[in-house]
Amino acid sequence: MEQRLKEVISSYQQEMVDFAKQLIAVPTENPPGRFYRACVDLIAAKLDEIGLPSTVIEVPDVVPEMQDTTPSAEERLPGYCLQSFLGNGTKTLYFHGHYDVVPASEQQFHPYVKGSSLFGRGSADMKGGLVAMIYAVKAIQACGIDLDGRIGLTFVPDEETGGRRGSQYLLNAGLLGQQAIGMLTAEPTGGVIWNANRGAISLRITVKGKPAHVGLHYQGINAFEQMLVVAQALQDLKKEVTSRRTACIIEPEAARASILMMGGQFAGGTNFNVVPAFCTFTVDRRINPEEDLEEEKQRLLSVLEDVKRLGIDLDVEIFQEARSCMVSQEGAVAQTLVSSIRTVTGRSPAIAMCPGLLEIRFYAQQGIPAFAYSPGLLSVAHGPHEFIKLKDLTEMASVYALTAVGLLG
Repeated sequence: MEQRLKEVISSYQQEMVDFAKQLIAVPTENPPGRFYRACVDLIAAKLDEIGLPSTVIEVPDVVPEMQDTTPSAEERLPGYCLQSFLGNGTKTLYFHGHYDVVPASEQQFHPYVKGSSLFGRGSADMKGGLVAMIYAVKAIQACGIDLDGRIGLTFVPDEETGGRRGSQYLLNAGLLGQQAIGMLTAEPTGGVIWNANRGAISLRITVKGKPAHVGLHYQGINAFEQMLVVAQALQDLKKEVTSRRTACIIEPEAARASILMMGGQFAGGTNFNVVPAFCTFTVDRRINPEEDLEEEKQRLLSVLEDVKRLGIDLDVEIFQEARSCMVSQEGAVAQTLVSSIRTVTGRSPAIAMCPGLLEIRFYAQQGIPAFAYSPGLLSVAHGPHEFIKLKDLTEMASVYALTAVGLLG
């Protein structure tokens, strides 16, 4: 059975490459979230061709239970989630992926094969992974393998910006991970298995001053100088934060430190000869699985309240919150995935923590074992020359198929 699945998937390689090219050519850039419907329709058509019915869920452009500020123009665009199932029964293994991509040059949406690799935005992260999942299901179906349960395909937008119109919406609506025994997602892990991820608290701080001509500077309040006081207070917190180390496996050693980064985005002032009336900068706090999201958020906000008491006027916007998670590597899903990778590649994969966010968190918080795996490289995923090896498409599909059969066959 294992050999038959691998042979069938190998015979699909050119078809998989062609479909990956079609998906990559749809510029689903997020932000702002363009061409979502076109991409979902393309996937739905492929599933229909295979003989799998699918359901497209249109996500309201404003989600009241998650909305506490006026939505921006890009947030008012609708989102679309797609779900499809193979098999029957109560046990479901989910193949979960996202079809949005980070912004790119127009050229990157013209995919091409060079040598043994497919180039284009989303090839590694993660439209190539979506293709592998779909063709894993197609191969199981073609081989006539009976399943004791279901494989669920869940494809979502907005992963690159926190999941609001995708996984977060499905979770809030009770549509994510129903009857799940596990979840696999195709983030580019470089061939390791990710069973954990950091959480995130992302802030935008606006320090407010009072404008004045440089010659009358004494009549103004310099927001830039005030911002330096705020930044120094956060720098003091950063020293304590970065002294913490996670017990999770992650390399190199420096990557084990908890994270507080300032200034990813910053802006201020109107002209060189005017006292700046405002300074805005971001703070990105990434928390290790051992840390508590609410405690770390309050720690940040307390520092900002302290500087307010010094007379500094500032506003704080929290534009992203996400929990960390860590899933046991001892259970059936993890061990079946490890065995499948070893069967397909001949290598025993390491299990480690992702340095960033993962959508496994939406499943893990429901007690569902969830893991990320793909041979694709994180180092190229958001870069100008993103690619995936052609053999990785078929290897990925074989790993997913064998894992599903091992758990449900």
